[in-house]
Amino acid sequence: MRVIAGEWRARKLVAPAGETTRPTADRTRETLFSMLVSRLGTLDGLAVADLFAGSGALGIEALSRGAASCIFVEQDPAAIRSLRSNISNLKAEARSDVRASSVMALGPAKAPLDLILLDPPYHSGAGEVALDKLQRLGWIGPATWISLETAFDEVPKIKGLEAQADRKVGKARITLFKQPDATD
Repeated sequence: MRVIAGEWRARKLVAPAGETTRPTADRTRETLFSMLVSRLGTLDGLAVADLFAGSGALGIEALSRGAASCIFVEQDPAAIRSLRSNISNLKAEARSDVRASSVMALGPAKAPLDLILLDPPYHSGAGEVALDKLQRLGWIGPATWISLETAFDEVPKIKGLEAQADRKVGKARITLFKQPDATD
């Protein structure tokens, strides 16, 4: 697993051993970030969250492409070790906030984020539940873009959010959401 583009392009990332964490495939990450860049133009200066972060590959990719900061949320101890190792190896500590807890334990946001990346366990419904809570806690504003990765056969629907794009990539489905009637 490698960083696809940006400052750390081609740098290797470590993932935890075992089946608990399912890292997002390089091809899926490449498709996701192509979808985001075509809509946002650039990730420069964005405040990002990588939820159900695992090894942190999604948030690290965002940082590599110019995001100002990333909040990584993960609860699995082995995944947290890999995540912290990846951040340390890239010397990205100053731009990273690692929270070793459940996404559902997050409290109110200080301000809405620019980009939220979610890669929960497939067929769990955890992404939909998390997004419902994050909306109520102020993490999502009119300008927030949200990427939810699910299994290819899942079609996520989240109250208060509209799907802006949807792509199947191998075993995954990437759906981009925004609040309805949001202007860029």
